[in-house]
Amino acid sequence: MSPSSLRRDYLTKPIFGWAKGVLPKMSDTEREALEAGDVWWDADLFTGNPDWAKLLAVKPAALTDEEQAFMTGPVDRLCEMIDDWKINWELRDLPPDVWEFIKREKFFGMIIPKDYGGLGFSPYAHSEVVRKISSRSVVAAVTVMVPNSLGPGELLMKFGTDAQRQRWLPRLADGRDIPCFGLTSPEAGSDAASMIDSGIICKGTFDGQEVLGLRLNWHKRYITLGPVATLIGLAFKAYDPDHLVGSQDELGITVALIPHDLPGVEIGQRHLPSMQVFQNGPNWGRDVFIPLDYIIGGQERLGQGWKMLMSALAAGRGISLPSLSAAGAAYAARTTGAYARIREQFNISISKFEGIEEPLARIAGTAYLLDAARRLTSAALNQGHHPAVISGIMKLHATERMRIAIDDAMDIHGGKAVIDGPQNYMGNLYRAVPVGITVEGANILTRNLIVFGQGAIRAHPYLLQEMNALGDPDKAKGLDAFDTAFWKHIGHSVTTLFRAWGRCWTGGVFAPAPDAGDATQFYRQLSRYSSAFALCADMALLTLGGALKRKEMLSARFGDILSELYLLSAALKRWEDEGRQQEDLPALEWCMASGFKTIENRFAEILANLPNRFVAGILKFIVQPYGASVLGPSDRVVHRCAQMILEPSATRDRLTPDLSHVDDDRGLARLEKAFKLVTSSDDIAKRIRTAKLKNWKDAVAQGVITQAEGEKLAAAQEAVKLVIEVDHFAPEELSPDYKKSDNVHQFFQELGEQRAAS
Repeated sequence: MSPSSLRRDYLTKPIFGWAKGVLPKMSDTEREALEAGDVWWDADLFTGNPDWAKLLAVKPAALTDEEQAFMTGPVDRLCEMIDDWKINWELRDLPPDVWEFIKREKFFGMIIPKDYGGLGFSPYAHSEVVRKISSRSVVAAVTVMVPNSLGPGELLMKFGTDAQRQRWLPRLADGRDIPCFGLTSPEAGSDAASMIDSGIICKGTFDGQEVLGLRLNWHKRYITLGPVATLIGLAFKAYDPDHLVGSQDELGITVALIPHDLPGVEIGQRHLPSMQVFQNGPNWGRDVFIPLDYIIGGQERLGQGWKMLMSALAAGRGISLPSLSAAGAAYAARTTGAYARIREQFNISISKFEGIEEPLARIAGTAYLLDAARRLTSAALNQGHHPAVISGIMKLHATERMRIAIDDAMDIHGGKAVIDGPQNYMGNLYRAVPVGITVEGANILTRNLIVFGQGAIRAHPYLLQEMNALGDPDKAKGLDAFDTAFWKHIGHSVTTLFRAWGRCWTGGVFAPAPDAGDATQFYRQLSRYSSAFALCADMALLTLGGALKRKEMLSARFGDILSELYLLSAALKRWEDEGRQQEDLPALEWCMASGFKTIENRFAEILANLPNRFVAGILKFIVQPYGASVLGPSDRVVHRCAQMILEPSATRDRLTPDLSHVDDDRGLARLEKAFKLVTSSDDIAKRIRTAKLKNWKDAVAQGVITQAEGEKLAAAQEAVKLVIEVDHFAPEELSPDYKKSDNVHQFFQELGEQRAAS
């Protein structure tokens, strides 16, 4: 008997039997969610020895000439058409001309191929469009991004039949049909797979003929674009009690296309999500009959809906909300830096106070980090990857960090951002934050269950192979596969242990890193933390097994470390792609110090709470022999990072690129004008202060400054007054006046009549 056979029979076989007994049974929906999408850089991080050359070789995402023309053409024109105050407080909707423009210019068809009448844009172009519109209006951005994210369009492209694509994609691309997707229901929120919406296989009459189909009953809510949608993508559970298509009673989650005008479809009235007036609302179906060919992909896709949805979500979740969040952070950096620079208290710019510098640095660093991660994720998507774990990281951390950045911006602006009106350029974004936190997988669920729970299985080099072997119905075949994967896993774990030990005890100074100048030290630390993460994750999986998924706080901490490793990798990639700009180094240093602090703290928390205290003690000895040693950004780094957004410069422009700038004499336009005037007249103001004079006229009279310089300073002071102003309203202006939105209601009524006629 060969050594490998002896190993299999006398070592592997008992372990195989034990593991098979303790491994919790995986439901079909769990398996389909785990297998959705693919792995990418997250798999490198899980090895404990990331290949930095692979990361740096990734081609940066870039726009084609056609995509760039769209950005400077239709996107800029759309931003110019938008009056966010009017949309939110008067019309409660986008105005009719904006709706028509969005449809005419094919904003709803960005991801639809040109062969079907769409624009055929890349994921990065999709991201850039959403980002720029977001900096002008959340309502407009959500309206544009939803049809290009999870919805009928993407599902049709990936899973639809040729006939379905030919029929529906051109109509979706040019706006003849407005799509929505019905997934969430009152009984099934985060646990969407527990929906009770049903479709019963039966025979029925459709277009005058008896056909085999589904009789649907559903109640969906929180459906974006639902109130104006003409085509509903619907998720439901299919049943075949009379065995008309097979021998099973329960067929599983299925997705189908439901025209809004079918008998039994009821479109509900609107929700109002956090005072955001994008179209959102419930809908119902009562005994709605559809033929089987209305199932996306046809009859052969019966019961495959959950897998289809998870596959689509693996890409879409990495684009839309991360783009909106990156825009929000960059917008906060640009506006808050400008406001802090021009606003004075105690006869000094508030930007000089260290208490203001700290949140300013946090905003600037967050803006740098989020856009770096957005670009890297878009580059992966451009290359055809669908990294499910990374998409979860992006949705979770982009929205969470945007929340922090917007909170900091609100604090620095004070009353300016609290008093609503056309001059308030921050308030509506602040109100919109909870929407991003909640939708597309609530952040609490994503952090505690998804990022590490899915990542540990998908991105680990061997764990999924072992689980598949344990679940193989052919026991002999499963044992052979397990034997191969398990011993490779053991070898990997031993290597990782010694690698982590060496790197952690030496502070990472000998860890592999590319020659990256000032950033080389950061690569070394990430290599160190990656090895420590891989070791601790392996030990947690070994000692807890399937119980780890019930240890949500431990899982969340592991997820935080994995997330930081990815985000910080993205920051380093951005630093490299932008040519190692020395002026941007403070932002990179802030990101690294903040991220390292989080990683160190999470390791300490994991080791303090790992149930197996013996293993926890060994791990602490190996990976944190000196305790959690990183305190976060130094005061020097905080000061330098804050300064990046306080003066006009190429650095400030790189940190806040491609935001919408419309000169409409509203709050944001006034702020930009005042910022330029104040910073360009700073030397004049300094000379007056040095001369200890009270005003510019006295300075002119005494020859300290010229008349022209005095007038320039006066213009700056007047511009600051306009920025500091807040709106006030007469009592009747704040009374409900529904007549203001009659034109919108009439528009949709006429639109519905036109569609019914066609």
